[in-house]
Amino acid sequence: MEMKKILGAFLGILVMWSVGQAQQIVLRVLMEDIPETWIIEELLPLFEKETGIRVEFEKMTYIGMHDKLVAQLLAPVNAYDLMEVDFIWAGEFPAAGWLEPLEPYVQRSGFDLSPYLPSMLDLVGYYQGKLYMIPMYSYTMALIYRTDLLNRPDLQEKYKALYGRPLTVPETLEEYVNICKFMTEHAGIPGAAMQGMRGDPNFLEFANYLFAVGGDFVDENWNVILDSPEGRKALELYVENITKAAPVGALNFNLDDTYRVMCQGGAWSFISYWWMLPNLQDCPNVAGKLAIAPVPGGSGVNGGWGWAIPWNSPHKEEAWKFISWVESKEIVRLRALRGHAPTRIDILEDPEVLAKYPFYKDVLPIIAKAKKVPIFAYTAETEDVVGREISLACTGAKTIEQAIADAAKGLEALLKKAGLLR
Repeated sequence: MEMKKILGAFLGILVMWSVGQAQQIVLRVLMEDIPETWIIEELLPLFEKETGIRVEFEKMTYIGMHDKLVAQLLAPVNAYDLMEVDFIWAGEFPAAGWLEPLEPYVQRSGFDLSPYLPSMLDLVGYYQGKLYMIPMYSYTMALIYRTDLLNRPDLQEKYKALYGRPLTVPETLEEYVNICKFMTEHAGIPGAAMQGMRGDPNFLEFANYLFAVGGDFVDENWNVILDSPEGRKALELYVENITKAAPVGALNFNLDDTYRVMCQGGAWSFISYWWMLPNLQDCPNVAGKLAIAPVPGGSGVNGGWGWAIPWNSPHKEEAWKFISWVESKEIVRLRALRGHAPTRIDILEDPEVLAKYPFYKDVLPIIAKAKKVPIFAYTAETEDVVGREISLACTGAKTIEQAIADAAKGLEALLKKAGLLR
């Protein structure tokens, strides 16, 4: 009898120890140090209360994130249990075999993918037909402009006298560039805050111009179609705008620089990430004076991040539990009410969310119609290759024709390296 008591006590202690061990699981995640991360971080205690699993965010700036993640993805065991993946890496990581396929997790848990915008699932969800990511937040690009200048009577009158038509939100890229030049000449401030820094900034900004005139980088078979009349027209208009209607120094501007210019009231417009609009409403010089519209001419560049589980994650099941929790409708709504940039249709149409952010009704079609740049193993390198040629054209070091031709050749070489072209 005494032995049974001792054995029972031992088993009880073992059970308590096992429960304690389960409660001590800590999921570690490398996150970009931006408002989206802070919003989720505020809600983490809810997840720990519900599951007993603690989540710790290691926050850092975007620069350096890629290299830090790759170092862990090459290790036998990852220091991070789950990760956020920028769309720029959404081809590289799965192509290398670094991400866990998520279909089995979705099927076992009954996770509903139907609320997500198809454009977001295409960007940071599926790669070559397999689900590797769950869309986390969107940063589709759009036109953000100052309504006070657009509606100013003297500018309206002057524009009508010069061009014989009303001064309104531009419908084509040519109209947009003309209005930017007009604002520069007659409103006393540059017409466009442009991010002309070589690489990621000018590549993504130029891509909006390319899509706006009906061009593209590749066709459905990965054949490069950048060197085309549309490609040359897009670069010509880009060069015209940055040299004639952008602030001094715009060729070295990145996203942060353009934000500061707009926040200070230093430009009429910029083509940037849509979630800049609510952030700019905190700037006294432009608060209440801004509106959003699609990129003139049609589609803007689609951008976003997705949740993923590394192939070498120490806690894959727990990582999926967190992803399915943070992407549940209840939690995404809480995130949206705090300023999250949604990827789900039901949240962008949610009455409570729309009551706080009425402009979300304008954002939904912008994201839905957005186009993506080529997503493959060398997307990041594509930014550098094409961005270099854009810079050379903007400084006059190359002609429009030569820059586009060389950009196309560089892209073609990367596609061949990736095995997408012979």
